[in-house]
Amino acid sequence: MVSQLYYLLRSRADGSYLVARPHGGGSPDQPLPTGFLLVFTADYDALSYLNAHAPELSDKFAIETITASSLKPLLNRWDFQGLGMVNDPRLPQVEFFNRS
Repeated sequence: MVSQLYYLLRSRADGSYLVARPHGGGSPDQPLPTGFLLVFTADYDALSYLNAHAPELSDKFAIETITASSLKPLLNRWDFQGLGMVNDPRLPQVEFFNRS
């Protein structure tokens, strides 16, 4: 049985994942939301995303591979709001899914 693989970008410095916060940050009395974990369907899409939008940071991230069955436990462990599936890394075109 073949399992779908997904690709994440993880900081080499502190181990945090690359996330999107589509509605901005918090306010002084509210903490920043944890955001949506950015997920790519190919490793080259993750690299394209970094090279297009933050080329100066591309060497500060590593690509991590994860199976579909491991995504939900990861979302729960890091308390992410949901997934941001990157459909086109150059634009970027991202489809957001709330965790439920």
